[in-house]
Order: sequence, then C-alpha cells, then structure tokens
Amino acid sequence: MRLLVTGGAGYIGSVVVARLLEEGHDVTVLDDLSKGHRDAVPAGARFIQGRIHDAALVIEGAGFEVVVHLAASSLVGESVEHPAKYEENNVLGTARLCNAMQTLGVNKIIVSSTAAVYGVPDVAIITEETETAPVNPYGSSKLTIDNDLALRTQAGEFAAISLRYFNVAGAYGSFGERHRPETHLIPTALEVAMGQRASLTIFGDDFPTPDGTCVRDYIHVLDIANAHVLAMAALEIGQHDIVNLGNGSGFSVQGVVEAVRNVTGHSVPTEIGPRRAGDPGVLVTSNERARAHLGWIPEHPDVTTMVDDAWRFVQERGA
Repeated sequence: MRLLVTGGAGYIGSVVVARLLEEGHDVTVLDDLSKGHRDAVPAGARFIQGRIHDAALVIEGAGFEVVVHLAASSLVGESVEHPAKYEENNVLGTARLCNAMQTLGVNKIIVSSTAAVYGVPDVAIITEETETAPVNPYGSSKLTIDNDLALRTQAGEFAAISLRYFNVAGAYGSFGERHRPETHLIPTALEVAMGQRASLTIFGDDFPTPDGTCVRDYIHVLDIANAHVLAMAALEIGQHDIVNLGNGSGFSVQGVVEAVRNVTGHSVPTEIGPRRAGDPGVLVTSNERARAHLGWIPEHPDVTTMVDDAWRFVQERGA
C-alpha cells in the first residue's frame, strides 16, 4: 500500500515507518524537521522536508491510499506558554492536511491523538467513553482534531482512526527518543545515568498511590507502531474510531526509577519537588477496544524491557 506518514522523522514516527516498511508498504515521509531528525527516517522511505500545511503539493498525483498523521507540536508546558502555536501547527495544520486529502481523493487517515484529551479524570481506569476535559492547549488541540474528524466521517466519504497514546517509552533498534529539551521520565532518568544530569526531580511523593508517586500507563513504542500497522485494516469509510493505546496497568514514578537503576547499575539520585499543577495521581487506560477493534495486544508490557531498550539506544548513540 502507498502511504504518506507525516512526522515520520520523529521518535514514534520513525518506529512506525520502520514497521510499515517491514510490512512491505511503500512509504513517503513528510516532516519539517522542527523536532525530528533526518537520520531517523528509516532507509527505504522517501523523504520530503515540509509542513503539513503544504501537504497538497505532496499528495497531488502521488497515489497515496492512506495518510498516517503523527506530525504535531506536543509539549504541554510550551502549549500553555504559546497556545497560538498549537492552534496553528496542530489544529490548522491537520485541517489543511485533511482538506488536501479530500480534494485530491485520499480518504483514509490514521491520526496520533493523546491521553491529554481526558484531562484529570475522576475514574480508576480510562476508557474511550470517559469524559474528555483537557486542561492544557495541547490536549485541547488534539480533541479539536478528533472532533473535526468525526464531522468529516459523518459526511460519509472519509475514514479515520484516532489512536490515543498514553506514556510511550522504549526504543526499536536504532530508533529512539532524541528530544531537546527532554521532558519524559525514562530518558530523563537515563540522562542521569549517563552523567548528563546530576539528579532526577520527582514531582510529588504524597499522592494516594502505594508509594506516594504518580502512576502512569507506559506502552512500548514498538507496540504503538504495531497498532498503526493493524489500524490500516480497520479503516472504514464513514466511520471515525477512537482507540486508547496503553498496557491497561500502571507503573509509579518511583517504580520506573527503580527499573532504571536496575538496568543501568547507576544510583540515579532523586530529589522531591512540588506537585505539578493538574497532575493526577493515576492515569491508566483500558485497552479492551484496541484488542476488539484492532486485534492489538501489547507484546512488551514490562517497563524494565522499555528501559532496557531505551538504555541500549542511548548507549549506542553515546548521547
């Protein structure tokens, strides 16, 4: 199948592209390299540097059958400081992408969404029916995209699946996290183990959880990529499907730090900081719909495996 992958030079995008190529698909990557890396685009994929706002120039005459849309601005803190950027890049950019697709006869899209659309839910396990109430512009931008896709599919000539990721971690061979600045727990802890940070700050140790630290649902990046592969067959014209992607169980911040210590052999000193505003104690999702709709089962659910793969990646890169 001939595919366009936006954001395919990023962390998750590079692994998605690698898996699509392994499945025999013909892949073109569109990425402006504002966050991605040219050398992260897997060999065998065509690469076009550009913005999704200009996707019409890429799509016209290319014969794409499906668009896999991962390009987005995705830093929560930045979204609070610069909400207009998230409106421009995420909402407007995706609308222009979808307009170009529909004008040029491409009617199937898989979109990366986020658990941030749920905000701070008052439930033990999040499902796709959980009320959406984002608490930052990043989550709001993704929810706006999902709502727009619902309207487009209701018109009857478009097919869309929104994959709502929870905490993505790990690496796949030579493809892994290379964010600057780094904000995610596992790569930040690994920076301590690599001697690039003196210590790791844990934001709050007085949550109503077994060890007092936040509990999050971590999912291996390879499992995320495999969900995209499976979603290709689940696209149906006139239908917008929303699917949460997570392990269905949680790991505490302290538990993740212990896994990093065990894998790296480093003490990983920690400091306790204040809670971050709006940080819920527990965010865990059910993956029953993913299993039922996509036939997807997480194959790498152990956080130690995620840490081990990420550690191998940063050691091989030396960064």
